Amino acid sequence: MQYRFFMIPAMDGSESENDLNAFVRSRRILSVQKEFVSEGKNSYWAVVVEYLEGKHPQGRLPGAEKTKVDYKAILDEQQFVLFSSLRNLRKEIADAEGLPVYVVFTNEQLAEMVRRKVSSKADMGKIDGVGEGKLDKYADRFLSALVGMQG
Repeated sequence: MQYRFFMIPAMDGSESENDLNAFVRSRRILSVQKEFVSEGKNSYWAVVVEYLEGKHPQGRLPGAEKTKVDYKAILDEQQFVLFSSLRNLRKEIADAEGLPVYVVFTNEQLAEMVRRKVSSKADMGKIDGVGEGKLDKYADRFLSALVGMQG
């Protein structure tokens, strides 16, 4: 995994925006985090992009087909075992509720839970796309699995 940092000025940041957009379109992106830094006329967006080494394969437009992430390659062995356990739990829940698995949690969200060693609802709520609904409905079961295997 690699990280790239961008600063996009709040005032006339079009050149920096173009750089960020070109970078994101040409890489296999794992996550993007952003924060607004308020410094008057010098305010800017701080953006960090986590990505896998290598560019999109030639001959395919980025975004035309979702890039598969090999979680076995980006998680260590112990993390991958926990990630697999969470995927099994997610499948059980999704099957019981008649939902696609990604509605419960995406692979990216499960991997983030493992990487961040999530141990509370507050930690889980910091993951992109995990809101109050998912926390209320699923957090307890996933936290039990996470804490049980990490402990």
